[in-house]
Amino acid sequence: MKPATAAAVEEAEAFLAAHPEIVAVDIFLVDPNGILRGKTVRRHELAAIYRSGRHLPGSILGLDITGADVEETGLVWSDGDADRRGWPVPGSLKLAPWTTPPRAQVPLTLHELDGAPMAADPRHALARQADLLKADRFHPVMAFELEFYLLDREPGPDGRPRPARLPLTGERPEMIQVYGVETLDRLAPFTEEVYRAAALQGLPLETLISEYAPGQYELTLHHRGDALAAADDLVGLKRLLKAMAARAGMVACFMAKPFPGRAGSGMHLHASLADSAGTNRFADPAPDTLSPELTASIAGLLATLPEAMLIFAPHLNSWRRFAVGSYAPTAPTWGLNNRSVAVRVPAGAPEGRHLEQRMAGVDANPYLVGAVTLAGIRQGLVSRADPGPAAARYAAPETDILPPDWRDAIVTAGRSAFLKDALGAQLHHVFLALKRSEYRLFAAEVTEMEYRRTLESF
Repeated sequence: MKPATAAAVEEAEAFLAAHPEIVAVDIFLVDPNGILRGKTVRRHELAAIYRSGRHLPGSILGLDITGADVEETGLVWSDGDADRRGWPVPGSLKLAPWTTPPRAQVPLTLHELDGAPMAADPRHALARQADLLKADRFHPVMAFELEFYLLDREPGPDGRPRPARLPLTGERPEMIQVYGVETLDRLAPFTEEVYRAAALQGLPLETLISEYAPGQYELTLHHRGDALAAADDLVGLKRLLKAMAARAGMVACFMAKPFPGRAGSGMHLHASLADSAGTNRFADPAPDTLSPELTASIAGLLATLPEAMLIFAPHLNSWRRFAVGSYAPTAPTWGLNNRSVAVRVPAGAPEGRHLEQRMAGVDANPYLVGAVTLAGIRQGLVSRADPGPAAARYAAPETDILPPDWRDAIVTAGRSAFLKDALGAQLHHVFLALKRSEYRLFAAEVTEMEYRRTLESF
């Protein structure tokens, strides 16, 4: 049965008629780790996918970060590795401008064979949370920021990653040069191609910034009045950057903390709520006064932050980003025009007031980040809680409210009724099974530091 949310076949027919040069199409899902999984189909197959969907194994949503099956998810042998059906997302069929010969791409959402949403698909979790807010006459408006490193394809003499050479001059960045315009100018041959490709895909790409480390950059996306579209934009931008960096001899790195002693990379989420007429419910009701909807939303985010940390920091490397004295938040605090807090209210026009969730790393899944953020906002609106006083300066951790590490975050998430409700019972189970399996995998690894520091110590 075709779900009501699936795209119409006329979309595919019109696209193929307008683009006779397209020879194939990449179809993909986004798994709980944020990794794209799918196939490349030939041009003549596309219309049938729009009419009838495409069978795909549900187990592709039960793969760990290495791509291996995790039986504990319940999606592998205990499920008979059963097929579900992927359906194209409306309005998402786009050119893949970096490909030769030319291909297109279309993301899918996974459904049961009877048309019901397949609950382990992260996109459905975000859709559900957005719908719950809309039922209360709140319409989420969202935009993501993306921090990342551009690295050489080949490692340095020490065998470790190193910043990529700037294409205009061939020099390798060595200094921080935060907000450095010369760095951006020398990167321009690459970024001009990125902006060109983004325009062809309809990605609302905006500001480029040289960030707080050599080879680190940030790109922002324009806000959307559709939460799913905002997360789709982030997924599309990461794919575009990876593909174009590879063709330029570089690596677009989305690790949260690729280098010790240098800045980590975040995936900040800007969010507000509008009414049915599009009026911002977070707008200041009076000078120097925040709206009660905004403060209640902040309170909800802070109250649910400990239980949501595994979503914001889902991998071992994610936790290296939370260093005291860095721009990554380390305490459940909020502030006005303060970049050290977990939830920031940026400076700006009162009518455009919004919040910025700063906890998520760039390695997080944007659909899950969006789902738990909207769920936290909704909890705050229901409880009408008070977030307490705003932090006026750097907010160092003073308590053990947040999980201290990856293992503790996994335990906290496993016990969380909030997270189970925010994700849905099946996705909560699948995500926890993946994280527990990955923890065992990484815990069994003997690191270079252990050999270097302790091989002959005892």
